[in-house]
Amino acid sequence: MATRNPLKPVKKSVARRLAHFFHRNGYVRNKNAQRAEQEGAQRYKKGDEVRLSTRSQEELEEMQELLKQAGFTAGRSFVKGYQFCQPVYGRKAVARFLEMVEPFKKP
Repeated sequence: MATRNPLKPVKKSVARRLAHFFHRNGYVRNKNAQRAEQEGAQRYKKGDEVRLSTRSQEELEEMQELLKQAGFTAGRSFVKGYQFCQPVYGRKAVARFLEMVEPFKKP
């Protein structure tokens, strides 16, 4: 049975920059368990995700590179309104992301 290597620690500078993006205008979407139960898995497909958003293509590319350096698999970016959004999907990924950015939370 193959064992999975633990994730490498994230550089503090990478975590700090991702925290900046998240605390500036990012947010978390959680799965609505009650709705999922009512509508079923075939109709309600939403899960947990972190969304980082920015107004420039350059910052989006920086976010994607930082996420890669931190060991996250980013979802496909999309445009919402006048902003570029970069999602990170999955309950474990969301928990890990929030744990990583928590020390850099502004008081």
